Amino acid sequence: MAGSFVHLHLHTEYSTLDGAVRCKDVASRAAELGMPAVAMTDHGNLYGAIEFYEAVRRVGVKPILGCEIYLAPESLEHKKEIPGRKRATHLTLLAENNRGWENLVQLVTRGHLDGTYYGKPRVDREVLRAHAEGIICLSGCIAGPVNEWLLQGQRDRAREVLEELRDIFGRDNLYVELHDHGLEAQQEVRPQLIELARELELKPVAANDVHFLSRDDHEAHDVMICIGTGKLLFDENRMRYPAEVYFKSAEEMRELFQDIPEACENTLEIAERCNVTLSLDATSSEKYPNFEAPGGMCRDAYIREQCFHGLEERYGKEKAQSDEGLRERLEYEIQTISDLGFSSYFLITADFINWAKENGIPVGPGRGSAAGSLVAYTLGITDICPMRFGLLFERFLNPERVSPPDVDIDFCQTRRPEVIDYVRQKYGERCVSHIITYGTLGAKSVIRDVARVMGVSYGEADFLAKMIEARPGVKLQEEFEGNPELREAIEGSSNYRELWDYAIKLEGLTRNTGVHAAGVVIGDRPLDQHVPLSRGNEGEVVTQYDMGAITEVGLLKMDFLGLKNLTVIQEASDFIRR
Repeated sequence: MAGSFVHLHLHTEYSTLDGAVRCKDVASRAAELGMPAVAMTDHGNLYGAIEFYEAVRRVGVKPILGCEIYLAPESLEHKKEIPGRKRATHLTLLAENNRGWENLVQLVTRGHLDGTYYGKPRVDREVLRAHAEGIICLSGCIAGPVNEWLLQGQRDRAREVLEELRDIFGRDNLYVELHDHGLEAQQEVRPQLIELARELELKPVAANDVHFLSRDDHEAHDVMICIGTGKLLFDENRMRYPAEVYFKSAEEMRELFQDIPEACENTLEIAERCNVTLSLDATSSEKYPNFEAPGGMCRDAYIREQCFHGLEERYGKEKAQSDEGLRERLEYEIQTISDLGFSSYFLITADFINWAKENGIPVGPGRGSAAGSLVAYTLGITDICPMRFGLLFERFLNPERVSPPDVDIDFCQTRRPEVIDYVRQKYGERCVSHIITYGTLGAKSVIRDVARVMGVSYGEADFLAKMIEARPGVKLQEEFEGNPELREAIEGSSNYRELWDYAIKLEGLTRNTGVHAAGVVIGDRPLDQHVPLSRGNEGEVVTQYDMGAITEVGLLKMDFLGLKNLTVIQEASDFIRR
């Protein structure tokens, strides 16, 4: 490992329209270069943590989980411009251990829920101090709180910031961060940072902002920045990143920091110290909320009692008691559900569905594989008899191939929020949340977006985009290879070729976040003890993990679908009755 280096500053595709590094690509690149570890430090969020963690581990590289947070100049309550100060500075935090990861999740959540100012989820010194345990802090890039003062010629104030950070995190957990992307400002502060590090007995560390994978990706990244900021490529006054913010090799980094080689050695020291192990198990029900059965009754016994009571209601007492095939099927399903630890899931689902029905909220009869469960039918979760239609329970829950049960439930569109509010009140305001979604640059949309920032006319962009087949999962390269007309148009124009090359590189990258139309997650405790949280456009609390990552973490995810047809049917029925 003597010649190795560890990237501590990686902005993945989840630094929305800022980082163009796909998690799987950086994993491959780190493995190719023989790097022992690599860190993810997206701006202000932990959106991609699970995908990054899994992708990097898959290739035998250690993942270091972190975040480049936004630090407020004063307290979070102070939301006014301060003359001579930035609205927020950047500070790099890395989780050293599982306790540090828990604190990082809390920090990022607090920034999003309570500290957002001009679109930046900020934290303050008080929040840092409360969640500093297990976190390694780097002093920040050129936009960091130390460099803010150095660039104003106020060295004493810069020293005070370092002393304050040392007091918060401890001397051993604070490193002075050095960058070299060829910027004049970086050259100005570098000798001062090295001097301050020696004065305060702090270790310097070499860092490199990574916003794209190779130097060749710089122009495509520039296009992506224009898409995000609504600018054109030929606009003079717009945000730009230097060409040097790519994924450098160990040799390149050691060349840049040859005057202070210990800065590169310290990246290895940090990598050895950072050891976070995430508990990922999609089949576990440990994090599911516990349904409280009445009278302190055991949940497994309660679900059995409720199912056999429902069996009599659905089929009549005589058939329920005499039909051995019916009883055996129900016993088998109950036993399977109990053995897999999903009793709470079914009881919780039945509880809010039956509450909705009792309160006159239209509920659908059931859809998908859940209709194959006799337990779901007897508990009132579905209204379709699986025995009558020969439906298989194993399509829904198979003991040979365990995956968490997933019931899609249709509610009246206008009254769906009432059901979610009921669940919130029952299990806790912070234990229930909506789920984030990521909007991506799709095949057609990326053509139009790139054309716009290049100044290509709408007509020409439309001409190209309409040659892309409108189907789910369509890819540009597949269309290029399979559509001679499209290929001829692109190869016949240098302008189209340039547009196409940019689009190919940007296709599939994250462009924005949204809220899943139906997904709701319910936890056994406040969700920020499991996952980072954020806010949607309407101010609602949402997880920073999408549906896939939520399942990997082992949280209970349910789909509360708002169906307009149910609303129309109910209103028509009410109107007829009146």
